[in-house]
Amino acid sequence: MFRLVLLQLLMTFLAGAIAGFAGGVHALVSALLGGLCCVVPNGLFALRLSAAARNAEAINPMSFFIGEFIKIALTIGMFAAVVWLYHDVNRLALIAAFIVALKSYIILLFRHR
Repeated sequence: MFRLVLLQLLMTFLAGAIAGFAGGVHALVSALLGGLCCVVPNGLFALRLSAAARNAEAINPMSFFIGEFIKIALTIGMFAAVVWLYHDVNRLALIAAFIVALKSYIILLFRHR
């Protein structure tokens, strides 16, 4: 699970580099912030699940759904904070990097062991 979060972080930096090359500094920062809007909540969710997996009594479906709700709320809150606090946001780079980070798990699906 943490491998996926690391891959999302790497894809965020790649999307940021491409956005920075194509659109300048504001696109670079926007892309990095957009990717982090995906990476941070997923990392916290993975941390929560791994902590719950160590305690056999804490494993239940409700814990998963509460964690998923917190992840979605944190993602929305981070998007709102970026748009509200960073006035030079490039919305295209923000959303594109978020989608790239969100869909980076596809790379792991095609990886052979």
